[in-house]
Amino acid sequence: MFATLIGSMKKNTKLYEIAAALLAPGKGILAADESDSTAGKRLDMVRLDNTPENRQTFRELLFTAEGLENYISGVIMYDSSIKNSTKDGMPFADVLTAKGIVPGIKVDLGVKDFHGFKGEVVTQGLDDLDKRFDEYYDLGARFAKWRAVITIDEDELPTDTALRYNAMQLARYAQLAQAAGIVPMVEPEVIFEGDHTLDKAEMVTTRALQILFQTLIEYKVDLEGLILKSSMVLAGSRNREESTPEQVANATLRTFHMSVPYDCAGIVFLSGGQSSQRSTDNLNAIAKLGQQPWPITYSFSRALEEPFLKAWGGKPENATTAQKTLVDVCRQNSLAAQGKL
Repeated sequence: MFATLIGSMKKNTKLYEIAAALLAPGKGILAADESDSTAGKRLDMVRLDNTPENRQTFRELLFTAEGLENYISGVIMYDSSIKNSTKDGMPFADVLTAKGIVPGIKVDLGVKDFHGFKGEVVTQGLDDLDKRFDEYYDLGARFAKWRAVITIDEDELPTDTALRYNAMQLARYAQLAQAAGIVPMVEPEVIFEGDHTLDKAEMVTTRALQILFQTLIEYKVDLEGLILKSSMVLAGSRNREESTPEQVANATLRTFHMSVPYDCAGIVFLSGGQSSQRSTDNLNAIAKLGQQPWPITYSFSRALEEPFLKAWGGKPENATTAQKTLVDVCRQNSLAAQGKL
């Protein structure tokens, strides 16, 4: 286990309070941080055009669902969402805050090819990030997310060079977030798509997290004010042997114990292309293995939104039913995060 070297860095207890609120027992984080174009894919599911008005309606229905605050501690938003309001003119961040839900913001600007490293990418968005953090803080954001993308290839990928470069970016982002009074969520997503084995996924995820936390420590990021958003460890989507929930749980926790310092504030899972039910089943299996050194919960996007979208169908008369469906899915995942399903 790594020794955490915070050095002379001043502790920010406010960061710890925010992180603790986000990791409250029985609650998870809604990742509603799709870009405008990706939100369009969600709207396409309900046969609605990708217009600002339809995106506003989509977000408003999500954020105003009655009882959402019972199971959701935070919501990650996109730039256009945190700057948007309800049809009555109340900023979305204020809607969430009034419910006791912490507003968050995705700050990376997507990925670009990592030149010279075929099949690998690096994340953009560090330029002027300090200024953007100041703006987002004023808009109400108290935590943020930055995603790195890690692709598995049975022959060569990922390379340590790409892992180190993305870790360096995550560390610099985390520095800037904490300086702005914002809790950083670091997301090194190991892509589910592929034919790789469970063993390969475990090896890659362990290596990626070890490099990441070594780098965070070198950059003197305060781990007590930082949340890891991690992939579950499971065989690739095209592998003939689908990982069972028990296999996923054991491989994932082995990885964390080999990689994540115990003073990290906590861990949340992305669903990463899994179905809504499979994400929940795997989360439940992990929680059933008992208390861990870190709080562990979920931060799902499509796994929460797709059931809502199917119930909504883009029709105003289905809005209440859709919101109840969203809250029920969140409740199921709340139970799963406690191993109670």
